[in-house]
Amino acid sequence: MTKVLILNANQQPLYPVHISHARLLLSQGKATVFQRYPFTIILKESLSHLKLEQLGFKIHPSIKIIRNP
Repeated sequence: MTKVLILNANQQPLYPVHISHARLLLSQGKATVFQRYPFTIILKESLSHLKLEQLGFKIHPSIKIIRNP
């Protein structure tokens, strides 16, 4: 299954969407191509009615961070 990276209007990453959903956003003029490799689209304005969640990450509390001096 191919996914397309998507950015909101403020260039914040959102969860990747299926290629057909990205194609629909592009054909409706709600998004434009931001980058070709990796293929990324950017929304022209914030779309509140769509279920596009902002991408985040979690850090496990028991992971040790090793820093190089």
